[in-house]
Amino acid sequence: MKKIIVIFFVTFLATGAFAQKGMHRGGGVRVIAPRPVIALGAYSPFYYGYNPYFGYGYPYGYNHMYNRPTKLDLQIADIKNDYSQKIKSARADKSISRSERKQIVRDLKHDRDQEIIETKRNYYKVR
Repeated sequence: MKKIIVIFFVTFLATGAFAQKGMHRGGGVRVIAPRPVIALGAYSPFYYGYNPYFGYGYPYGYNHMYNRPTKLDLQIADIKNDYSQKIKSARADKSISRSERKQIVRDLKHDRDQEIIETKRNYYKVR
């Protein structure tokens, strides 16, 4: 009886050891961890003073001004939204052949670009 229990225990351990072999077959996972950095407070002449890239004052992260879109930007966004809706509906139309759908999409994109150019022209012509 003692021999049977020992054989069973050894078989159980061997099965567990063989099962571990298959886990590492596809290669490992590469983990990239940043190194810890100890920083001391130091004077940086480019933080509040003159910066050759940003000029005087705070760096780019501290400019909290909100830029309103111009009327031209809003018109162009409306044109793009309208044509994107038309293009999506043309692509979803399965009643015509694929080549015709592609041609319709090309024509719509061309018309969209032409309308944007015309809108820009009219915007700058008025001023």
